[in-house]
Amino acid sequence: MKKNLNFCLLLAGALAVTTLAACSDDKMDEAVLPQQETLNAKIEQPGEREKVCYYVDNNWSNSAILKSGLQNSADTNFMNGQMTKIASLWGRSNPVLQYVDDPSNFNSTYNAISYGNGKIYYGYAIYYDAKSKGGDIVNAMILAHEYGHQLQYIFGLPSVNENTARPNELEADGFAGYYLRRPNGYNKTNFSEIAAAYEFAQSIGDYQTSSPNHHGTPAQRRSAVRLGFLLGQYDLNASNFDYNFFYYYQGVLNGSYKMAKNTVSPEIDAYMSQYIDELRKIQSGEISAEEFKNLK
Repeated sequence: MKKNLNFCLLLAGALAVTTLAACSDDKMDEAVLPQQETLNAKIEQPGEREKVCYYVDNNWSNSAILKSGLQNSADTNFMNGQMTKIASLWGRSNPVLQYVDDPSNFNSTYNAISYGNGKIYYGYAIYYDAKSKGGDIVNAMILAHEYGHQLQYIFGLPSVNENTARPNELEADGFAGYYLRRPNGYNKTNFSEIAAAYEFAQSIGDYQTSSPNHHGTPAQRRSAVRLGFLLGQYDLNASNFDYNFFYYYQGVLNGSYKMAKNTVSPEIDAYMSQYIDELRKIQSGEISAEEFKNLK
């Protein structure tokens, strides 16, 4: 979801309410204000709420706390290590990765947001629910998705646009699938491992196709992560990934996969031609969620 140039990954889930420490170990670093549309746009001054130490920004609850780590160092080290690997895969330096806790309402942190000012904020609730249900790979995938939005900010992607958030979100899913397969990424060559992890996150799919916040249906999002995984067969930069992703996934606009030959990348085209019918069946729902989990 795009909000003040911030992309959000909103996942539904029921979590236990937990009471934690009262105030952040991090003071609010520079004002976390929405990126300005123009250089001469008026900068909104912080109110009383923004001045207190636990205020994060208006995308989180008023009692949320910005922290530099998770509940234990092992979890923090895992996520920070993944951030380094993801950024390095794309030849970039790390964005700022921080974590959001809420001692008053733990469930309010069931979110991860990628900001246009080079920051990713990752909620405690989504981290621990993902880990408990699917293990470390789920959080690696969500983080790779959020970093995909950073690539979109940096390179002016996606190259395909419509009046919803769908192209942005589907491409970020593709970036995540790509990272999970690459040898210098998460290095998973068996898609069934990735599919099982993705089933945790695909619930963010929706059917509100006319809403500006439409992220794509669950089936479309499955097909997007599968397409990203397949493209992980090749070493691509962000722009080349974008070109190939949208060359094949015309489903962003008209619900189909492109069958015509990709003369720009004939090697990729020869490989992808084996999977086009499968991708079409995923995005149409002909391949069920259970069958999706068993793809090779």
